[in-house]
Amino acid sequence: MTSGFSPGRSGGVVARFEAAEVSLLRSLVSMMLDLVAPGHVGDDPLERALGIGAGEAPSDPVLARLFPSAYKDEKEASEFRRYTEATLREGKRADAQTVFDTAKSGRAELTPEQAQAWLRSLNDVRLTLGTKLDVTEEVHDEIATMSEDDPRYPAYVTYDWLTYLQDSLVRALW
Repeated sequence: MTSGFSPGRSGGVVARFEAAEVSLLRSLVSMMLDLVAPGHVGDDPLERALGIGAGEAPSDPVLARLFPSAYKDEKEASEFRRYTEATLREGKRADAQTVFDTAKSGRAELTPEQAQAWLRSLNDVRLTLGTKLDVTEEVHDEIATMSEDDPRYPAYVTYDWLTYLQDSLVRALW
């Protein structure tokens, strides 16, 4: 496999991708940008300026996975979410935008900061796809026995590829 990451200079990382892989990556992070669009903020002008949200737990299982409750107690979780979710969404959007902007076919050098953004964004994309596919620890066994005619096959292979990329990036960083 020629795609993936290797250590670069000064803590950076070298990324190598084919054009089709870049197209897939950009498509996936573009979906992430839409998914983690800025959330709802309060009606109060100060709350809007500070990005204070409503504090409601997401009903979408993917968003619930990306923005899990910090506390078991509903009231505490809501209060925490109210003050943090907007910033978390901004961070996820910034990471996805970094991947979108720096994903190139061929060889590209990523700074340490860009590599960290890639790592976080790849994790978010994997969490999203894994939640949609209801992935379990047996995912690799499932893929190995799955027929290529199975309509889920492309999504599972994409998930597996993202896992490989994330592992490749972690190894390149450490």
